[in-house]
Order: sequence, then structure tokens, then C-alpha cells
Amino acid sequence: MGLSVDPNIATARTLDVDFYKKEEHFKASKEKIFANSWQFAGDVDSVRDAGWVTPVTLLPSFLDEPLVLSKDKDDKIHCLSNVCTHRGNLLVEKPCQLRDIRCKYHGRRFNLDGKFQSMPEFKEVKDFPSDADHLTSLPLFQFGKWLFTSLHPTVPASVYFKEMIDRINWMPFEKFHFRPDLSKDYIVEANWALYCENYLEGFHIPFVHAGLNSVIDYGNYTVELYRYASLQVGIAKEGEMVFDLPVASPDHGKQIASYYFWIFPNLMFNFYPWGLSLNVISPMGPSRTKVRFLSYVWDESKLRQGAGADLHNVELEDEDVVQNVQKGIRSRFYKFGRYSVTRETGTHHFHRLIAEFMKD
Repeated sequence: MGLSVDPNIATARTLDVDFYKKEEHFKASKEKIFANSWQFAGDVDSVRDAGWVTPVTLLPSFLDEPLVLSKDKDDKIHCLSNVCTHRGNLLVEKPCQLRDIRCKYHGRRFNLDGKFQSMPEFKEVKDFPSDADHLTSLPLFQFGKWLFTSLHPTVPASVYFKEMIDRINWMPFEKFHFRPDLSKDYIVEANWALYCENYLEGFHIPFVHAGLNSVIDYGNYTVELYRYASLQVGIAKEGEMVFDLPVASPDHGKQIASYYFWIFPNLMFNFYPWGLSLNVISPMGPSRTKVRFLSYVWDESKLRQGAGADLHNVELEDEDVVQNVQKGIRSRFYKFGRYSVTRETGTHHFHRLIAEFMKD
């Protein structure tokens, strides 16, 4: 693929512009980046009681993998392939409560942990059942009430999520509840990576987000880099809404308005004093992306205040910029850019990871 980024940000050039434009790069990223990384699968509330099953499509229109979350009689949650091992029929079509999973095509049954149970008219079949007749069980990682899985994990989830968990494990995640009325999907006419790299730097805040800039102290805005993740910390201006940080927090005593955690390649955890805006970036094409904003509220009284007061308007401002960048990179005269050593470490880190994963 020929993608490389100098580890020295002072001398580095940004990713080759072909990465955002060529179909071959887009297709290769599906297996090399997304299938090998950890993706959001849902939350524990979708399988609250024993017997509940909830179908999940992992990154629709891209990975497009049909899965099902299930909770067995021992209250253990599983992430399974939602495809019958007989003839490939989809098994669970909507959330429901079951004693076992039964294929409505030919009657094959599976336990809620995915193990093959029974199949009519198969007495004469030799070497049956075998391990291939069980539903594939995928790894499942739980952080708070949120569930993540990977089609082909190359690195344990604990490595991806470690720094975020260590930093904010004091938060009462059991009190976070999903608010569909505050959640929304956006379609952005730009490459998924352009959207992510915009998120990964606060450099543009004074120029693009007047409202956010009025509550954030841009001079004290910081970025921390981890192996497969990063954190941007928004410090509040005097008098603005901040976290009530406990002594156990490593940030105790600081005026923190927001934590912006990013997990490679496409997950954004935006924690505010009111709760969490979880953003899932879903590629749809080389120049088209779906952005899911999933809101989980912890403290209703702090909604619409501080850095997380108007997420919709901030999103529209970001979309406007990113979509113009998508148009701009089509130019015959743009090949690459350079990085601000002080303000674009997050974007440089992101590009380095893309180049690492896209290697042949």
C-alpha cells in the first residue's frame, strides 16, 4: 500500500492523500484495521435478564457482520454469530426472550451459549455434530455497561481500553442510562479517517467552535497518547461546569470540563459532568461516513451546560469543515500536509497507527 508516517512529528508528512480517495485502500482497511480491532456491540441493558437475545450488526454496510448478544441461565453474556450453521439463515431477528435459539428455516437448535443442541432429520449424517455445528463465539469485553467485540482480535481489549478505565474508574457507570431522545445518527460526506483526525486535535477549536471555545481554556488543552488510544482533556474557564472529582481521581483539584477518549480506530468516548456521548464512526464508502451519537446520562441536572451543552451544533460545525476537506483533497495540487508539533500529536499518532495496520 505504500503508506508510512515518520515517527518524528517535526519532520513527518501526513498520510498520502490516496488513502482517503482510493477504493483499494478503503476495502483493505475493512479487514486490516476494522476486523482486527475492537468494536462497540451494545450495552448490558439490551440483555438485562436471563434468556434475552438481541441481534447486532457490526458496522452495518461495512463489516456488516450479523451477531447476537445473549444471556444464558447463569447470567453470563455471550456474543455469537447470528447465522445458522446449517444453511446460513439469520437466527434472531429482533430482541426477545428465549429458552434456546431455534432456526425457523429447518429447526436447528442452539443453547444460549451457542452450543449445538439438536437438528431434525440428521440421524444418518456421519461425524455429526462437530465443533463446526456450534455457533461461533466471539470475544466479549465489558467496560462499565458497554460491550465490545472483535472479529479477529490481534491485541487484547484490556490493552486498548486500559488507560481510559484507569483514569475514570471512579465514575458510577451503573447510573448511566441510555437516552434515545438525545441520540442521533449523522451522515458525513467525507472519509471516516478525515472525521477521526479532526476529532483528534483541539487545534481547530478557536477557529471552528465559538461556543465550545467560550467555555474551554484552549491554552491549557492537553493531549495524552497511549498505544492504541489517546485522551484530550478540556480544562474549563472560570465559572463553567466541571466534574466534581473525588480524591481517588488522578485529576483531583483540576477544573476539568470534559474527557475526550479515543480508541483506535473509530470509537470516541466524550465524558461530561452529565454523562457520556459515545460516538461510533462507521465507514460507508471512501467519501461517506455514518457517525452515531449515543447519549448515556448520569446527572440530568447538568445537561445543556458546559463543554457538552450543544453537541449537535458542534457536530454540524465539524461536518462542515471535514466535508470541505474531502472536497479539497481531490485537488491535483494537494498531496500531503505537515503537523503542528504542539497541537497535532493526536492526529500524527492516528496516522502512524493506520500505517502500521495497513502494512502488507
